[in-house]
Amino acid sequence: MPKDASGHLIPGRLSPNRPVPASIARPEYVGRAAPAANLDGDRYTPDEVERIRAAGRVAAGAIEAAAAAIRPGVTTDELDRIAHEYVVAHGAYPSTLGYRGYPKSSCTSVNEVICHGIPDDTALADGDLVNIDVTAYLDGMHGDLNHTFLVGEAGGADSEPALLVERTREALARGIRAVAPGRQVNVIGRAIEAYAKRFGYGVVRDYTGHGVGRAFHTGLVIPHFDDPSATTVIEPGMVFTIEPMLTLGTIEWDVWDDDWTVVTRDRSLTAQFEHTLVVTERGAEILTLP
Repeated sequence: MPKDASGHLIPGRLSPNRPVPASIARPEYVGRAAPAANLDGDRYTPDEVERIRAAGRVAAGAIEAAAAAIRPGVTTDELDRIAHEYVVAHGAYPSTLGYRGYPKSSCTSVNEVICHGIPDDTALADGDLVNIDVTAYLDGMHGDLNHTFLVGEAGGADSEPALLVERTREALARGIRAVAPGRQVNVIGRAIEAYAKRFGYGVVRDYTGHGVGRAFHTGLVIPHFDDPSATTVIEPGMVFTIEPMLTLGTIEWDVWDDDWTVVTRDRSLTAQFEHTLVVTERGAEILTLP
């Protein structure tokens, strides 16, 4: 497992990019330096929501398939292979592959990696945390989610890493419950931050939830902390992700030379959970369930 003398992660070796059958439609940004600007807003018709749900179901299934292989000794590249093959087998395109040059079909973020970890020959060890983030593009829509998993059985359910995972999952649930038409999006971060503070966890501020659907990232920002400037009003039919990142230490971060892998500056453990949801007349409905 690539680590430095202090036991912290370092970049591993990448396998070649995985092929996608020519019959599968690509997002518009594949082969380009950056995606086109989203000009269509963040509200969707019921038919469009169902298309996002179909994409989200594929992404959720890919995470389930990859998660079934998690054990000490498996590499993050192997998890990416499983997720990639699941997505393309269901006629979808793995949205991260080729997005702004990203080389893989999922993100696998281990231990101190906050987000955007690139799958490589890193072998998981007992007690590690690994987040798997998959987005699928199907029928013109993206569905995006991620989950964090504890590798092996080190420490048990009451260990600090295990509690971080479960409390991050709950933080996402509380953020989703805060969604209601007429509220401003800052209520989501307020609910998440208030819960995380009970345990002394850091709440990462610089990486946020986002609008998703026709575009992978639409420009809508969903903070995970109480941000008074986040005044966008929640409306029925809006689709976006909530994806809190909680840490056992600082919320400050560094990025590796690959320009993707974001790690906690103090190398403390971090966990994340994400769902894509649609705003309903009464609250929110998750679109990224298997």
